[in-house]
Amino acid sequence: MQLLDTTDRRILLALSSAAKRTGSAIATALNLGRNTVQTRMTRLENEVLDSIDRRIPPEVLGYGLLSFVELHVDQRCLGDIAAKLEAIPEVLEAHGLTGSADILVRVAAKDAEELFRVHGQLLHIDGVNRADSALSMAELVPYRTTALLQHSLSPNA
Repeated sequence: MQLLDTTDRRILLALSSAAKRTGSAIATALNLGRNTVQTRMTRLENEVLDSIDRRIPPEVLGYGLLSFVELHVDQRCLGDIAAKLEAIPEVLEAHGLTGSADILVRVAAKDAEELFRVHGQLLHIDGVNRADSALSMAELVPYRTTALLQHSLSPNA
C-alpha cells in the first residue's frame, strides 16, 4: 500500500468531519479542482477506506459483551488457526503478537454463556494450547484515526 500524500490526507480529514460531503463541496473547501478530488476519493474508497463492516458496532446487533482473548499456539499451525478463527462469526479480528501470547482475538458475544461457548471453540482449534480472556468493561478511547491524520498533516510530524 502506498503512503498517502498531503492532498489525500486533507481529503480524508474533510471526509472525517462530514462523511456525506460531496466531492464538489470538498473541492471548494480545500481549494482543489473537483475532478482532482473526485478521482482521489474514488481511489481512496477502493484502496484505503475500510468497508462498512468496520463501522457497524456489534452492540446494535445484540452482541454487547466484548472480550479480548490471548491465544498461545503452536506456531507451525498459525495459518490453519487463522483460517479457523475466520470461520467463527463472533471473532471480530485477530492479530499476531510478540510477547508471551501469540494471537490476540477480539470476540463479541451476546452474553457470558455465548462467550463461554466461543472460548471453547477457540480452545478446540488444533494448535491452540491455551486461551486467556479479558472482558472489556468500557471503551475508554474508541477506534479512531482522525487525530493521527491531523497529526500527520502538522509540520512537526
